[in-house]
Amino acid sequence: MITVGMNYHTLPGKQHDFEEKFAAVIGALNAAPGHTSSTLWKDVADDASYLITSEWSDEEAFKSFITSEAFRNVTSWGKEQILSGRPQHKVYKH
Repeated sequence: MITVGMNYHTLPGKQHDFEEKFAAVIGALNAAPGHTSSTLWKDVADDASYLITSEWSDEEAFKSFITSEAFRNVTSWGKEQILSGRPQHKVYKH
């Protein structure tokens, strides 16, 4: 079991757009082999900063998902001027 922390920062005023787009990502995550659960967290000190924690059976299942067509299909919105920078991911092994 691993936990993946995915950090995102949006452009000013794009928080609602990011939160809406995340709904599609959750659907793809829930359909991914090896995925257990995911939660979207919002930073109370910076309302444009988000963390998604995601539980996976193993690191290979996560890597397979982020290189999949399903992932590309639900994350192409990142090019729509929603994020202020490249997302950062960190894997926490149990």
